[in-house]
Amino acid sequence: MVATNTEEVPSTFKPEYDRLSELKAFDETKEGVKGLVDAGVTQIPLIDLQGISKDSVQRKEIVGRVGDASQKLGFFQVVNHGIPVSVLEDMKDGARRFFEQETELFGTYPPNPEELPEACRKEMILYSKQVMELGVTLLELLSEALGLDTDHLKEMECGEGLAFICHYYPACPQPELTLGTTKHTDNDFFTVLLQDHIGGLQVFHEDKWVDVPCSRSLGG
Repeated sequence: MVATNTEEVPSTFKPEYDRLSELKAFDETKEGVKGLVDAGVTQIPLIDLQGISKDSVQRKEIVGRVGDASQKLGFFQVVNHGIPVSVLEDMKDGARRFFEQETELFGTYPPNPEELPEACRKEMILYSKQVMELGVTLLELLSEALGLDTDHLKEMECGEGLAFICHYYPACPQPELTLGTTKHTDNDFFTVLLQDHIGGLQVFHEDKWVDVPCSRSLGG
């Protein structure tokens, strides 16, 4: 029997799949993310961008780390990226304010900046401007890591355009009955990710999922 359009899971419903038990059993095998973390095997590269414009030796080292992380993992985190912590925190707060509004306010597609949601308009404009500036820096580092001229990827217009997406997942009353987001690769040149304190972001590497630490860094 299949029940449709129900507002809640019937109290008599007993899932055949016990997700919590399966996760516990899997963790104990040390084959998953927990095993990697416990063993200290795989870490997300954390790259400090401070000094890239002042010290040629340091810049060369940073370029090498960016190239190595991009080739081996396809993901890294950056600190001292030039975006103030206040801008990052305001952006997260603005997104939260928007999603916690009445749901009927979500339906308008905003084609112009002045039509962006009022709850986070100022934060989105400021954050996107600074992320685009960081994007130029990352394109320069990637160009040099590939052995190309500094402006090569920028001149190819790899940094043109911006897709701005905010995710908000409310608390689930029955998490054992849910499935996480499927694995995917973003269909753009690169993505700059801002994660909140709750976490959940993972990178798929060598057939294993690796947790991305929660911090004030940016990932991509």
